[in-house]
Amino acid sequence: MSILKFDRFDMLKKPIRQRHFLRPITWLLSYPAVWAHRVKIIKVGMKGLKPPYLLLCNHNSFIDFKVTTVAIFPHRANYIVAIDGFIRREWLLRNVGCICKRKFTNDTILVRHMKRVAENGDVIVLYPEARYSLCGTNAVLPESLGKLVKLLKIPVVTLIMHGHHVNSPFWNIKNRKVKPMEAVLTHLITKEETETLDYKEINERINTAFKYDDFAWQRERKIRISYPDRAKGLHKVLYHCPNCYTEYHMMSDGNKIWCESCKKEWEIVRVWGEIA
Repeated sequence: MSILKFDRFDMLKKPIRQRHFLRPITWLLSYPAVWAHRVKIIKVGMKGLKPPYLLLCNHNSFIDFKVTTVAIFPHRANYIVAIDGFIRREWLLRNVGCICKRKFTNDTILVRHMKRVAENGDVIVLYPEARYSLCGTNAVLPESLGKLVKLLKIPVVTLIMHGHHVNSPFWNIKNRKVKPMEAVLTHLITKEETETLDYKEINERINTAFKYDDFAWQRERKIRISYPDRAKGLHKVLYHCPNCYTEYHMMSDGNKIWCESCKKEWEIVRVWGEIA
């Protein structure tokens, strides 16, 4: 039995500003996806705002990174990325500006790196929910977020993206070609407010901005999804039968989900949020 060996990550290594020669590549990879989904980027209070600032984004699928790249164009950013994303691609991720982070740990070194990015005059991109959304709605944010904002002393911007979960949910990441999609880029907290507001007030403002529901958004806009395998993989989330209450007996395929225990069956119709 062979054991894969990796060099230990150097967590102390200073963050690299996104390399100039890689920036056009990130744009070339991002813009076609944004155009294909006809993403509408709405900017609120962003006029005149330049980096450095802390960009807080919701996180539903991989296209988030592409929309973020377009939303902050032409500025460059440093992204906070979990360490497992660095395996076998450390050189690339570091050079496009990613900063390594170990999950579920308090990390003072990361805070130091973020302060350095601010000193460089770049954008710090953080996904505070720390994972893909499981069901297209917001998650609990850490209370330490407000304290981080006060420590960095730079403006806070939020990017709340809509349609990404219904387009490519984590339980079945196939592209459903949802369009149009939306992203709202908001200047939420000014530099002056980071010094005058209490960290609890900052947290309250961020939590309010982070309330979203991809299914409600889809229904309001009457977006239909013709992808045939709309339910495939859904049992990974809906593992608890709502009919007989048995756990881990749910199965899914095509546009149907069912319980193997009570044989109850549901059909996912073309408008999400509607289950027959």
